[in-house]
Formats: sequence, C-alpha cells, structure tokens
Amino acid sequence: MNNVIYLFLRRLKTPLITMIVVYSISILGFVLVPGQDDQGNVYHMDFFHAVYFVSFMGSTIGFGEIPYAFTAAQRMWTLFCIYATVISWLYGIGTALALLQEPIFGRMLRRRSFTSTVKKMNEPFYLVCGYGVTGRVVVRQLVKRDVRVVVLDIEPDRIDELEMDDLPISVPALCADASLPDLLDAAGLQHDKCIGVMALTNDDHVNLSIAIASKLLSPDRMVISRTESDITTSNLHSFGTDLVVDPFRTYAQYLSLAAHEPYMHLVYDWIHNPFHRPLSSVYQRTKGRWIICGHGRFGRALYRAFDEGEVDLTVVDVDAVSIEDIPHQVTGVGTEASTLLEAGVMDAVGIVAGTPNDADNLSIIMTARELNPKILTVVRQNIHENSLVFKNSRADFVMEQGRIIANRVLAHLKSPLVPIFIEEMQNRYDDVWAHTLINRMSSVVGQNELDCWAFVVGEEETPALIEASQQGIELKLSLFFKDPHDRRRNLHAFPLMLRRGELVDMLPGELDIIQPGDEILVCGLNKANKRMQWTVNNYNVLHYILTGNDANNNLLSRFLLKYF
Repeated sequence: MNNVIYLFLRRLKTPLITMIVVYSISILGFVLVPGQDDQGNVYHMDFFHAVYFVSFMGSTIGFGEIPYAFTAAQRMWTLFCIYATVISWLYGIGTALALLQEPIFGRMLRRRSFTSTVKKMNEPFYLVCGYGVTGRVVVRQLVKRDVRVVVLDIEPDRIDELEMDDLPISVPALCADASLPDLLDAAGLQHDKCIGVMALTNDDHVNLSIAIASKLLSPDRMVISRTESDITTSNLHSFGTDLVVDPFRTYAQYLSLAAHEPYMHLVYDWIHNPFHRPLSSVYQRTKGRWIICGHGRFGRALYRAFDEGEVDLTVVDVDAVSIEDIPHQVTGVGTEASTLLEAGVMDAVGIVAGTPNDADNLSIIMTARELNPKILTVVRQNIHENSLVFKNSRADFVMEQGRIIANRVLAHLKSPLVPIFIEEMQNRYDDVWAHTLINRMSSVVGQNELDCWAFVVGEEETPALIEASQQGIELKLSLFFKDPHDRRRNLHAFPLMLRRGELVDMLPGELDIIQPGDEILVCGLNKANKRMQWTVNNYNVLHYILTGNDANNNLLSRFLLKYF
C-alpha cells in the first residue's frame, strides 16, 4: 500500500504543485483587487470568501459574484483565474489518468490486492507456482475437492486463463516471478494456513529456487517440485524436498510395469490416473521385444526401467555415439521404414516414439503400424497444444509430461500412504494378487474414477471414533464402509492398507479392530469419502451405524442425514 501511495504522489508532484500555486495566486488576487459594496464603498474580499469563490470557480461548478457584484477589475481577474485553474485541473487529471494506465501501476495495485486477499485467508491452502499444463490440472482437481489454492506464474496469459476458467471457488493469482523470496512470502509461504508449496514451472532452476526458499523460510512446510534434470533431482533431495517428480522416470516405471506386470500396471494406473485404462487393455501382448526410438533423457530412463525387468530392447537414435554401448542398436530417426525394419519392427510387441519432436514421434508410430498393425504404440507428446492430434493418433499410450507430473502430485496429496502402498505391492506381491485387486476395484467403481483417501484415527481427523473408543466401544474397520443414510447398505469403497506403527497390513479385513493412531488407506468413489466423513466426525451418525438408532433425533439431524 505504501509503495502505491508513494508512486502516485511522486508522479503527481508537479501537477499538485502547479494547482497549489495557481489556486494561491488566484486567492491572493481576489483579496488584493478592490471591489465595491452595495453602498458604493471600496471593499476588499476576505480570505474566506476568496477561498470559497475560487474553489467552486476552479472546479467549473458555476458561480455567482459574492458577496457583492464584481467590478470590472474583479471580473478581469476572474477571467484569468478561470482559464488558469481549468488548465491546471486538466494537467493534473491527465497525469493521473496516464499513471493509472501504466503497466507498473496496474501491477502494483494487483499485487496489493493479491497480498491482502492471501493475508485474509482463514482456510488451509496450497501455494502453486506455475500454471502450465501441470499446474492447471492440479489446481482444478484441488478446487474440485474444495481445497483452497494460491497461484503464482510469470506468464500473464496463464493468469488470464486462470481468471477465465470456470472454477467453483475463487483462486487468488498473481503474475510474478515465483523464484523471488519476497513474492513467495507475499503469496503466503509463511502464512499459518499454508499446507504446502508446489514448484511446477517449466524451469528447473526456478523450481530449485522455490524449493530452497521454502525450506529456508518455512522448514516444516511440505514442498513438492518437478524436475527434468538428474542434477536438479539430486539437489532437491539433498535438502529434504518432500516429493520430487521426474516425468521421464515416472513414466518409464509406469510403462515398464505394463511390459512385464500388466495387472500391477493397471492397479498403479487406476490409483494415479483419473482417466484410467480399461480392464481389456491388460490382454494386449506386451512381453517380447520393444523398440525405443530416441535415446535422450526419456529414452535412457525407459531403457533402464525396461532393462531391470529383463525386457528385450532395441534402441534407435540418430546419434550413433550415444548408443554405441547398447547391445541392440540402430542408427537413424525411426521415421523411415528401412530403419524400423532393421530394428525388427515386424516381430516387436511394442515401439516407443520418444524423441523431442512431436512430428517425428507421430511419423514413427504411423510407419510402425503400417509395417506391423498389431504392434503396441507409445508416443511422447512434447507440446500441449498438439493434444488434439495425439488424441486422434490411436496410440495405445500417450506420454505428456504435464499430466504425468500432475497425476503423481495429486496421488501424493490424496495421502502419503499411496506411494507406500505401491511400493509394498511391488515388493511383496505378484501379478496374480494384482489381478484379484483390480477385479475388486472394477466391481466397486466400474468405469467411474477411482479415488483414494486416508484417515488417521485420532482426535483431529476422527473425533467420533475416539469418543466411542473412550466409552469402551469396540470399533471394527467395517464401520467406515456403512452408509450413514442406511446402515444396511455398504458404501462403494474398500480398505487398501492399514498401517499401525511399523506394521503394514495390505487389504485388511473389514472385521479388523481399529485403534487410535492407525492409518487407513481407502479407495472407492469420491461420494463414499464424503459420507465416511460424517461417520468419523459426527458421533450421532456413528451411533446410528453401531446401533441402528439415532442418538439425536431432532429435525436438523434428520434433515442433514437426508440431504448430505
């Protein structure tokens, strides 16, 4: 606020001085120029009447001659004052309007309004730095769950897009460089309601600066960052960044699962991706030789992930030196049939078009399909604006960095238990176990989006359960899955994991006894989550689930249970 006033006064200094001088001279003139009263005597206007007359004359309101009719000398002075005051007013107004139209003044006003809005926020919120493809998906999903968000982005077009997006709740946003600590602070980094900071820009250096500033200014604040560099990844991990998402490694692991553990791949996909793949996709032939076109960062990450799964690989790259140590390699782009034939496309089960050029990638999969119509195609999309073309490319997998990062971030925000569940599943179980799990998921949600959420049994998240436990009531896991509208029906959800200290129980039974401190990961339809919140937070609802009787049968309780 002080900066805005200072700039305004500094720019209007000359016009204000001009107006003060003109008004002073005008007032002084009316005091000195002799007039005549109604008796014909010489009269000098006092300062009060002079100020009063110049005030309404200079603002062109219109005037009468006061307190007596003017003499010719007074009228001559009035003519001079009219033109002088009008010109000074026009000069001042013109300067003020020019200042209001200057970009810097507009930016300062927007920043002041933004800072004021953030300071007044009294609900938990996330600070999202970067509103590109990743940031937009993350913001939309969080707002959809009634979670407040604050956005910083250096591109004005993206801030304009945010303001035009039809979001159900208001999202404060500012066009600014998020790598500057003072701007992060103005955006609520040290606000007591800030849950965490997400560095989701396209610049690794900026993301690193945001993460460092966040950890220095608020060491306990959760920090999530994207990265596309091994060096930046190591740096981010070195000072305790809570989640570092490398889209190339993430997608490489995802695709590697599809190649050697298809059902486990589907479980991973259903948990992370809101637009999950159908069950029928698992019956595609994925075991055999794969061709990777492009040995850049994505190609190298994919090669490592596939190699760990003992998948036969052939790498195609235009740079012969970069692939000279690979046993099966072909020099070329992969857009021409001769190169793909040399790579063994006729017998391959899958091909990955992973070059940094979208046109080349589309050409690769089209050529490969002409030579081998049954081949599984994976294509890398580099530019978001090409989404329409890639959507109609009929590729089996489309790798778009922004959405991969967004899905990974959202899975972590749903619950930190999600990555623990995935790790336990991969380490302890096989594809047969995953097959059983994916069938159970399908029976619960069908083709709808599978959602995941978690509870920590305690005063903060489940006060009703704690109150019942203190009364000596034995609480079973099945309580979570009874419909608070009708306890005879089960919600469309089931438990994925129960963690009690160091003990992790995968797919726990619904008759298991829960204890304070237990962490429970659940999956199902999102509306089941909302109804579970009633059970674990409202003792009257829990009493109904336990006994079938309403603990409080007043009109308000019946209304809330009926409509929520």
